Amino acid sequence: MARRAARLVPSYSFAEEEFFAADGAPDAIVQQRRAGFEQLAAIYRERFAKTAAYTAEIADGIPDIRFTSTYRVPFQFSPIVRENLSAGSFYQASSGVMLTDLDGNEFYDLTGSYGVNLLGVDAYRETIAEGAETAADLGPTLAGLHPVVADNVRRLQAISGLDAVSFHMSGTEAVMQAVRLARYHTGRTHLVRFAGAYHGWWDDVQPGVGNPLPAERTYTLADMSEKTLKVLASRKDIACVLVNPLQALHPNANAPGDSTLMGAREKPLAERQAYADWLARLAQTCRANGIVLIMDEVFTGFRLAARGACEYFGGIEPDMITYGKTLGGGLPVGVLCGKADLMKRFREDRPADICFARGTFNSHPYVMGAMDAFLRRMESDQGRVLYDGLDENWNARAAALNERLKAAGLPLRVANLGTIWTVHYLQPGRYHWMLQYYLRAEGLALSWVGTGRFIFSLAYGEAEFAKVADRFMAAAQAMDDDGWWWLPEGDARKVLRKRVVSEMLHHALR
Repeated sequence: MARRAARLVPSYSFAEEEFFAADGAPDAIVQQRRAGFEQLAAIYRERFAKTAAYTAEIADGIPDIRFTSTYRVPFQFSPIVRENLSAGSFYQASSGVMLTDLDGNEFYDLTGSYGVNLLGVDAYRETIAEGAETAADLGPTLAGLHPVVADNVRRLQAISGLDAVSFHMSGTEAVMQAVRLARYHTGRTHLVRFAGAYHGWWDDVQPGVGNPLPAERTYTLADMSEKTLKVLASRKDIACVLVNPLQALHPNANAPGDSTLMGAREKPLAERQAYADWLARLAQTCRANGIVLIMDEVFTGFRLAARGACEYFGGIEPDMITYGKTLGGGLPVGVLCGKADLMKRFREDRPADICFARGTFNSHPYVMGAMDAFLRRMESDQGRVLYDGLDENWNARAAALNERLKAAGLPLRVANLGTIWTVHYLQPGRYHWMLQYYLRAEGLALSWVGTGRFIFSLAYGEAEFAKVADRFMAAAQAMDDDGWWWLPEGDARKVLRKRVVSEMLHHALR
């Protein structure tokens, strides 16, 4: 249905007059916005010229740049934004919690390297260097395994509570192998994913927009739903259920991004105990019906607790766990841990019946060395102390920022799952996506999804976070002062929805 709906959305973009009045704002607000936009554009031209020019020069050769630069904002606004507010996609240095672009501008890093950067870039420099030293004698030889692999396996067995481990090149590959093994051992065809959950970009786990093929062996069910438990108990073709614990931040919704933001973003965070109770009931239902429960900890592993979301949400014991991101010590990796009977890739009574999975760079010596350095660090007193009061500390930081936003009368709040944050907008509006550009002007670096996700590293101390909070407040206040959060009279949500539908119908018919 999502793919069908996407094909019906017409392509159109706003001219300058429409750009500033897409919500029907009066002329005084339009002029206020225009002045603010021109001032912001001047800042971008002055500060980010070299980085933007370098990005433009190579953009045609890197399709990902074209995609991310185009889809940072709703498509109607994209051409004017790209022309005037391009900050580029390149950085030349990082240190502590800071990034430096090609113009020499320094930013507080809120990208978190898409989840990789848990400990901070300086710590990962150290683990990569230690890993390279560990593997130096064998070097980039892939003829067999470096002995450090065995140490990594023993540690991961202890962390996951599972019997066997396989190494892969990405989190996507680890999830693919988990699903393949579940289907192989159960003899069933279908997987279950929950609405909005991300498990990589391969076909079966991305059945909507972005995948040109129908995912015919995938059921997308509702998270935290009694009906879902009934479906799991009644169908006999379900091999496995995939859980991404990050969905507790926005149950049954896609990962938030500014490109699709044309209203309020106010999805409530699931209460921790309620989500833990749901996972416990889900695990019980899966066990009772022979369904393999796969906990996808590629993002949340090691970030929420020492044993990841399985520990954080009350000691969940899945049949398989996937890891990635931070576990590689700064290098690319995917890991699958599972029960012995599920991890076996052949049948002794039917020798030709195998479940194949290989990859040239699986268990690469340098990656295994960096992983060893990361795991040893997390086992040390230095690593264990990172989790002391972790949740309470980051919850308190979010609460303090929300108090400041409330006191200033600004229509936004933050929600968090530990160090993973998202911005909620308390009122509808067509310009919330503008906040990402004000934030960058204040020296805060975001990933291409904008205000949908901030990812902090544990290198942020109180002083660094205080500066981020001050800059966030300054950006939000500037955006408010420039008139972007003006509201039409009456039910603003209905008024704005009607305008968007009218625009689309007009352009579709034309």
